[in-house]
Amino acid sequence: MLKTDITYHRASTAEDLHQILNLQKKNLYDAISKDSKEKEGFLTVKHDFELLKKMNDACPHFIAKYNAKVVGYALSMVREFRDQIPVLIPMFTEIDKAINEQNRPLNYMVMGQVCVDKEARGQGVFRGLYQYMAQELKHKFDAIITEVDIKNKRSSYAHKAIGFKVLKNYTSNGQFWEIISLNT
Repeated sequence: MLKTDITYHRASTAEDLHQILNLQKKNLYDAISKDSKEKEGFLTVKHDFELLKKMNDACPHFIAKYNAKVVGYALSMVREFRDQIPVLIPMFTEIDKAINEQNRPLNYMVMGQVCVDKEARGQGVFRGLYQYMAQELKHKFDAIITEVDIKNKRSSYAHKAIGFKVLKNYTSNGQFWEIISLNT
């Protein structure tokens, strides 16, 4: 797989969404070894097709493809979905607190989850997804905000390497999280 053969798109079909879910399933926290979690990172939230489609209908997800196969994705989540995934409600609450503490209005999009297929890692897909996402969203949102489990060191380092800044740290459900932001 060559970096130049990877293309970036907005998810537009049911097949795109099913491929996202298949890639997600392979990278969930409970599906991978302890060694892989430490070296490769992991996903925390499992989505179902109906919710993924509703989120996509509101703001299409971002995908990287190689030969028509989804090899990476970044999920779009507008604020209206804050109560749809109970485990993410604390994140939205803490984002609002962080924005209020900074005393500035911020129109933001939450990146609900990012994942790159193991075979596509090291090809710039992570950076490419965020560059494409920022380009596509720059006229609609001021920032892309997400959270990273502090134990997910690979994800934390990767986000910071492309320009994400820590807004706030907090604890929820026994996990320590960083809320991070990237200006569009």
